[in-house]
Amino acid sequence: MRGLPTRIFTGISIGIVVLSLAFSLFAKTAGSAIPRSHALNGAPQSSGGDTNILLLGLDSRRANDGSNLPRKLLNLMHVGSTSSVGGYNTNTMILIHIPSGGKKAVAISIPRDDYVDVPGQRPKKIKEAYGYAKYASESALYKQGVKNPQLESLSREAGRTATIKTISAFLQVPIDHFAEVNLVGFYDLANAVGGIQVCLNNAVNDSQYSGAVFPAGLQTITGVDALKFVRQRHGLPNGDLDRTHRQQAFITGVITKFRSQGIFGDIGKVSALLNVAKKDVVIDSGWNVLGFLPQAKALTGGNITFHTLPIEGYAMINSQSVNKVDLPTVRKFVKDLFYPPKVSATASPSASPKPTKINYGHLANGKSVDGSKIPCVN
Repeated sequence: MRGLPTRIFTGISIGIVVLSLAFSLFAKTAGSAIPRSHALNGAPQSSGGDTNILLLGLDSRRANDGSNLPRKLLNLMHVGSTSSVGGYNTNTMILIHIPSGGKKAVAISIPRDDYVDVPGQRPKKIKEAYGYAKYASESALYKQGVKNPQLESLSREAGRTATIKTISAFLQVPIDHFAEVNLVGFYDLANAVGGIQVCLNNAVNDSQYSGAVFPAGLQTITGVDALKFVRQRHGLPNGDLDRTHRQQAFITGVITKFRSQGIFGDIGKVSALLNVAKKDVVIDSGWNVLGFLPQAKALTGGNITFHTLPIEGYAMINSQSVNKVDLPTVRKFVKDLFYPPKVSATASPSASPKPTKINYGHLANGKSVDGSKIPCVN
């Protein structure tokens, strides 16, 4: 099962880039508006001007302060009726490598079920490192009499720290910056951006699980429907893989809208984006967001390639289905992409991992979608 198809930014991840761009219009307040984390303090950093940025999508049904989300909102999003559903898994993990000197950036998605060593704990699915560390920290702090919101804040810091250490050790690369968005953040982002065009090869009805019920063809989705669109995996031919293609399609729609409609000229929409950042996003304390803007603009301009870590296959461990990984294979894959050897003029370059091409703008029957770059997916 080597060389799985590309897993491009999820809606959560592109949201972080989008929000970073929005901050340019709020230079006086952007630096302090977004919540900060100290989880990277003391962690190894890249050298030579390169930058590695970890994007985390947290599958939590709670607000950043630990408060329960309104049941009405949970039901609306079709993500369960209580905030205890979902736990604190990091279901989205994407590491972006931005080389020095303006070279093309590389993004690697980490499959959430990869079975890896977690520092200080037994091996687990990589998505679980956050939740287990948070629970252990929360239990200890609670016994000390710590209450919310400090209890939630400190225990989430433990979760972030554990996740960063796990991923850094797994891939053997430093992590220089990170951004985390919770589940409701994606819902808020979709509302702030407005309608996004997507295209489906076939009509779907997943009312039992994600709540996704859509016709075939090109269509515009907003808010709750956007969340349902990117979350569906039941009833699709390739399950999680098709959900990845949904996320790719949504991101393409977001970028297309930003390019064609100039959302950053709309003060109302930019203000809404900033409000999402203040409420639903956490970034590391050392990240100069405004200084990152030139790089962010380059990323949204297409100066980036996308890949997914390879797996060896599947296994059942402790009654859980997990992805088997081969450490030498994974680490070589990352090294070849992030730190390719310099090739002399006389030497023939070695083959690098190649991203999977996406068939944009066509339905299953071969018809174009109004000449757009919107991909039709399952």
